[in-house]
Amino acid sequence: MKRSILKIKKIQKIRHTDIRPKTKVIDALSHSQKLKWRWAGHVARLSDNRWTRKTTQWIGPLGQRRRGRPNARWADDIIKVAGTQWLRAAENREYWSSLEEAFTFQGEGSC
Repeated sequence: MKRSILKIKKIQKIRHTDIRPKTKVIDALSHSQKLKWRWAGHVARLSDNRWTRKTTQWIGPLGQRRRGRPNARWADDIIKVAGTQWLRAAENREYWSSLEEAFTFQGEGSC
């Protein structure tokens, strides 16, 4: 779509990384990951017993899952970057914001 906006044909062999600054369009994947990271930090820093914090910490029903590859959970991406104790790590705002770039960069490689 960006190529059609700038009237660049595929045969011209111009990379998408060169096209993105010209269109000034925000990458949807990195933007959504950035918002997810900030929301996770916000939820982790909640001090009272709100349902948002309870559902984030909820493990799920006990027992065996179905056969096959397990479904990805909401916090699995966050755990890959910040570790299993990400709720405790998010309490330190400076450390949490330093990990944000690593989290958002993680999804850009799949483009």
